[in-house]
Amino acid sequence: MPVRHDEDSADPFEGRLGAALRQAGDGFATDGAALVTAGQARGRRLRLRRRAAVLGGAASLTLVGVGGALVLPGSGGGGDGASGASPAASAQRAAATDAPVTAEAMLTTLRSLLPEGDVSQERSGDGSQGSAFATVVFDDGQGGGAVAVSVDRLQPGGDDADQMTACPDKTAVAYDSCDSTELGDGSALMLMQGYEYPDRRVDTKLWRADLVTPEGYHVSVNEWNAEAEKDAPVTRPEPPLTLAQLRTIATADAWRAAAASLPENPKGVPDDGGTRPEVPPVTGPPVLQVLTDLLPDGVEVVSQEGGDSVEYGYVIVDDGDGRSLVSVQVQTGMADVAGDLFGPDDETLGDGTRVAERQRPGEKGGAGVVWWSVDTLRPGPNGERVIVDAFNSEAQHTAATREEPALTMAQLREIALDPRWFN
Repeated sequence: MPVRHDEDSADPFEGRLGAALRQAGDGFATDGAALVTAGQARGRRLRLRRRAAVLGGAASLTLVGVGGALVLPGSGGGGDGASGASPAASAQRAAATDAPVTAEAMLTTLRSLLPEGDVSQERSGDGSQGSAFATVVFDDGQGGGAVAVSVDRLQPGGDDADQMTACPDKTAVAYDSCDSTELGDGSALMLMQGYEYPDRRVDTKLWRADLVTPEGYHVSVNEWNAEAEKDAPVTRPEPPLTLAQLRTIATADAWRAAAASLPENPKGVPDDGGTRPEVPPVTGPPVLQVLTDLLPDGVEVVSQEGGDSVEYGYVIVDDGDGRSLVSVQVQTGMADVAGDLFGPDDETLGDGTRVAERQRPGEKGGAGVVWWSVDTLRPGPNGERVIVDAFNSEAQHTAATREEPALTMAQLREIALDPRWFN
């Protein structure tokens, strides 16, 4: 998705969904192009991050620092050797020993799957906290590039599984190619060639493969044409592994075995031991239907995305002075995180509706981009929230096409407060 709505919250892709692409470069990228705010309840945060991953193409891991050390929950130290067993055999072993995959096993497996070349700057973490990873710098003789793999478990058949392998919307993130396919065993695989920075201010390329099996095993393999994800010089024109090699690594049985050994949490119980709050479904007309009806006269819709979704949609409009992106997100169940979304200086209307108006620079680095938004929360137990955003560009990661968005703040406010969103 093109935008995020919490200036001060933690990285919206922390935890298992990490970054996501992601999340994939800054936008399906690791610093996250999320449309929604992460609240205090972990269950709510996970729900919103899943939504952010759909069009954001989010990566499920983040490399930082010297040598591309991976930062993931529960990173830890080594142990025994790699597992090359079949998924079924590994699952039986895990059930018998109750021992998650070790950090050493992750590294050993990654080394065994790489083609001939030099491997250095190794880092890894075990699966004791629900995810495991390994990262190295791999040099085939043409320059070193960071290569990283992570494994975790998702709810089989859930939204996470679908969204992790969905190609991102090009309005949200720039990439050269993306292909999402279903394999013979029912697994979903996404292969993408993209960039670390959506505005391409540095020509660091990010190529990735994400696999989700019918059992909910999630494998993510990422590579860069630099020895670290960020703040490292480009060492070669392209990352060291081809897409075919990424596919081979991602689909290796050993990773499924590793995922099978991880602690299972199929009900999505929050880390603090609480229960996931029940979230009422969004009911109402499709977002695009309402949004296009509410647009002011004099603006032409040149493209749109959202289909029949009642939760999210966007249009690119042109009033004759340049194209402008306008997006809407509709949420429910947000009453318990109102304190995280609105501050004491934000407006409260007579009926109790909270309203926050924001004008800020676009966060994805597009030259001269500004981001205007109106965030609203209706009173009542359903916690009905509508966020409307507008940019002075066609996408948040592209250069400005005009001085200001095509819609004024007053027009954005009128759209956000319209009663039709939930009728």
